[in-house]
Formats: sequence, C-alpha cells, structure tokens
Amino acid sequence: MPLDVRVATSMAEAAGLLAADQRTKLLSGGTLVMRDVNEGRLLEGTLLRITDPAFRQMNTSGARIELGAGVTMAMVLNNRDLAYLHAAARAVGGPAIRQMATIGGNLFAGTPYGDFAVALLALDAQVMVQSGYGSARAIAIEEFLNSRERGSSGLVTAVQFARPQNAADFRFYKVSRVKPKGLSVMSIAAHLPNAGGRISQARIAYGAMAPTPVRARGAERALEGKTLDATGIQAAKAAALEGTRPATDAIATEWYRREVLPVHLGRLLTGEGH
Repeated sequence: MPLDVRVATSMAEAAGLLAADQRTKLLSGGTLVMRDVNEGRLLEGTLLRITDPAFRQMNTSGARIELGAGVTMAMVLNNRDLAYLHAAARAVGGPAIRQMATIGGNLFAGTPYGDFAVALLALDAQVMVQSGYGSARAIAIEEFLNSRERGSSGLVTAVQFARPQNAADFRFYKVSRVKPKGLSVMSIAAHLPNAGGRISQARIAYGAMAPTPVRARGAERALEGKTLDATGIQAAKAAALEGTRPATDAIATEWYRREVLPVHLGRLLTGEGH
C-alpha cells in the first residue's frame, strides 16, 4: 500500500488516528519523516498532519512556559521571551531547517541530532502526551526520552518547564564538525541556579554522550553548594564522565568524546562556550 496523507483538525483526532494504526506517522516539520521517505525507509502507511492551532501555540510570558510540539526553531528564535533558548534553537540545522524543525520532532531525533531536547532536559521539562482520545498527561522528559524507542508514548502535544529566574543561569554549548556541517560531536546544556553565589540544584545534560540525551549527575553533585571558581569547576570536570555511554560514529570516536567532554564542560561553566 503506498503512502497516504491525512489531516487531523484537532490533537484529539490526531492522537486517536496514531493509536489506531502504528503505521501512521506524524508529519510535523518533516525533517525526520521526509528523510525516511526520500531515502526509501518509509514506503507505506499514512502521514498525518495536524492543523489544530494549539499545536503551534506558545505561552512564554509567565513563570511556567508551555510550547506546543509544532512550534519551530525559527519561532523560538523570533520570541524575545525565549532568549535563553536561542543558542539551543540555533544549533538545529541551518535557517531553512529551522523554519521546519519542531520541538516535538526534536524529542525523537537520534544522536547526533536532538540538541534542543538536551536543553529541555537541563530545564527539567515535562512532555505533554495524549494517548487516543483521552486527555493529555505530563511525563518527565527524562522518562520520556528513555522510553521513546518503544514508540508507545502517544502524541506529544507540548512541553512545559519553569522559566529560569535568571536567564544567565542557563547555558548551552554545542561542539560540532565543520564537515559534515552542524552534526554534534556533543552538546551540553546547564541550568545553574545560585543562592548567595553558590550553586543550588544544578541540572546539566549532554547530547551525543549516550543513546539519548542524558543527565550529568556526577557533575551536578560536584557543583552543589560550590561557587563557579576554579575549584568548583575542576570538581565538576573530574565527575563529567559519570553515566556517559558515547558511541563511535562518522562524526567522532567514543574515545575522542570522552577525552574532550571535561574540557568543554569546563568552558561552559566558565562562560567561554555560552
């Protein structure tokens, strides 16, 4: 059966169609799905588009941010309230790709892609998921990323997270190759709240250092209660590799990623890579 295209006018309808047939694939920005179509990996089933305006809605002015899964990287870059996320959005492809690539799609992008998901992990985001015609439920992003390969999560409708109290406390840094341009050797995102100059409840996330974006719990513990001076940064660098499982691919070797991660984490923490 050749590929078919259907349009859902509501997210509830889309979630129902996705639940009814596992061969149905959501076509949002198309940067992932259409690549599979063009390269012959997706030859039959249904491509589903959503026209519900809520899918691309942004609520960015309050303490709690909500971004529809259909919001594109270009839309993030055009929103001044989201300036702390501009570096992460700009890390996704070139200008043409950013016009299409969506937040929801980036959550499913495999290594060495998915840089925006790394930023969301550092922000302790929740992923709103709707299964069938039921109501949406919130899933912690770490849980979502760990279970995404099973493909049973449902329709991602939005992401939610608390706005950083100080935009300077959020940092993002991507290490990429010149050729092929833009693909991640690694990416690092960090939310570093501080009280009286000392770090409290830091969240650091890596991309391309495990099969999915992963928390840097060793570095987080090393920074707790510390200042971002040479001693605190050195402690974080010493614990940087805890929990990582980098792969060797066309971009970089496992050995190289392990060798340079502490260096780049140190640069992020000192502000060099921000």
